[in-house]
Amino acid sequence: MANKLKLEIVTPDAKTFSEDVDMVTLPGAEGEMGIYPMHVPLMTQIVAGEIIVRKDGRDYFLAVGDGFAEITGDHVAVLTDMAIKAENIDEAKAEEARRRAEARLTEKLDDEQTAMVSASLAHSVAQLKVKRRQR
Repeated sequence: MANKLKLEIVTPDAKTFSEDVDMVTLPGAEGEMGIYPMHVPLMTQIVAGEIIVRKDGRDYFLAVGDGFAEITGDHVAVLTDMAIKAENIDEAKAEEARRRAEARLTEKLDDEQTAMVSASLAHSVAQLKVKRRQR
């Protein structure tokens, strides 16, 4: 198994992904990071964006929210508040959510509301990026 990574993505609702993969790209707080087998152990923050999974020569895409990733030589565990495979994203709903969030941000909101709306905006933008990549 030295040439594979076990990728597991867990949300508050369920384990949304659990497979052996060749490589994974994560949206880190400092930028994208590529993880290959035998990677140095690392615990890092991830931000809303796109996870790219390479398996058997093909790339698969998932939209993810904020969270954390724990990386070892043969395992990547991602704990996030959202993870949706590209084929499960409803582009129209994501676009509507983006529009609503942008409109709400123009209103007078307290800090907590602003954080919630900003997170919603980041989720919808991540979904749109992943879905539109498939075109």
